[in-house]
Amino acid sequence: MNANRNGTFGQIRAVAVALLLLGLAACASPFKADVSRFQSQLPPPSGQTFTVVPSDAALKGSIEFSYYARLVEQQMIRQGYTLAASPEQATLLVTFDYGVDSGRERIRSWGGSAWGGGWGPWGPWGGAGWRRGGWGGGWGYGWYDPWFDNGVESYTVFTSGINMTIDRKADNQRLFEGRAQAVSTSNKLQHLVPNLVEAMFTGFPGNSGETVRISIAPDSKKTLTSTPPQNAPAPSY
Repeated sequence: MNANRNGTFGQIRAVAVALLLLGLAACASPFKADVSRFQSQLPPPSGQTFTVVPSDAALKGSIEFSYYARLVEQQMIRQGYTLAASPEQATLLVTFDYGVDSGRERIRSWGGSAWGGGWGPWGPWGGAGWRRGGWGGGWGYGWYDPWFDNGVESYTVFTSGINMTIDRKADNQRLFEGRAQAVSTSNKLQHLVPNLVEAMFTGFPGNSGETVRISIAPDSKKTLTSTPPQNAPAPSY
């Protein structure tokens, strides 16, 4: 009996250590996203003004969308574009959308304290089953089941993504299309979207037709400016 009990405690300790190490590794791991970009006759930033609008009309006036749109605005301004005084005065129309799916189950197995398995293939995002509001739910990692003591654990991974297009307002000519996707154990859009936006603008506008893996350092700070840049108007969505 004691031998069995000691064996069980030893296994629990091994699992606890493995979980702790995994958690520490996750904290230090960079955020990784696959970014695909296409462009045609995208003009140089000088003299170009822009406005950011939602691709879904239902998001017009959304406080949540406005928060993420400001991240896009800041990145566009860093590229040299100027935020228009009003949407009507913009020469470029930046359309933006974001979301995360409902997740899918993955199984991880290990022997002793050594973890096995790994990430599954990256799947598509968007369409049926994805959502924008990030208020419900929580971290999808880890839950106990009867297999746990036999070295098998079930957890959930989520696919998140953003879409961004840039059109010339004068003739509705499409100039840029971009998509960034990531797979993680978090479904928190407040964490995911800023990283995806940063990935989208890393090396912007990129090579047309190329998909690249972008890594964002974990200590990279994604913050909003407290006031609009100098000479730039407050945004109106």
